Amino acid sequence: MAAIDPLTKDLAVAKSPAVAKDPAEAKSPAMTKDPSIAKEAASEAGKGFARVATKPRSARRRAREFAVQALYQWLVSKEDGGAIEAHISQIVGFDRADSEHFKAILHGVLRDHDTLHRAIEPHIDRPLAQLSPVEHAVLLIGGYELQSHLEIPYRVVINEAVELTKSYGGSDGYKYVNGVLDRVALSLRPAECGAGRG
Repeated sequence: MAAIDPLTKDLAVAKSPAVAKDPAEAKSPAMTKDPSIAKEAASEAGKGFARVATKPRSARRRAREFAVQALYQWLVSKEDGGAIEAHISQIVGFDRADSEHFKAILHGVLRDHDTLHRAIEPHIDRPLAQLSPVEHAVLLIGGYELQSHLEIPYRVVINEAVELTKSYGGSDGYKYVNGVLDRVALSLRPAECGAGRG
């Protein structure tokens, strides 16, 4: 005989927290069996907020998230790219990321950072050194994808950068990143951007 959840008095809700009638009855991310989600929730709970349940992140999104961490480390320490890659690849959850895209971003940005900075600088309102490391890293990722991954539509590049900044940056940093990358996209992909705005 199936057990009934004593909190909800409903067998269906006990099996599937996603259909809970009361949001308080849903399983919190901290109680999940997935250690990376539980760790993330615990970390964010310590900051005074909990991660809102969203659709599962794609392998590409995870690759970009790890790339933000790697480029943050590079911007702060100027450590060797190989050492950073080795460190990041050991983080829990890296196996669910698109490792090839992660490597392409990390090594592409490190190789082309001067070119990327030249593409970004005309569109920012302060010196690069005054950008937060998170916003700086996200702008480099977005600039790199706009420049080198033409198969990714510019709107997707900008949206991904905005989502990364919402997750890891300051409260309004995503607005700044959105505006800067919109102008960078227009300069790097004028035909695509012009067609998308018409």
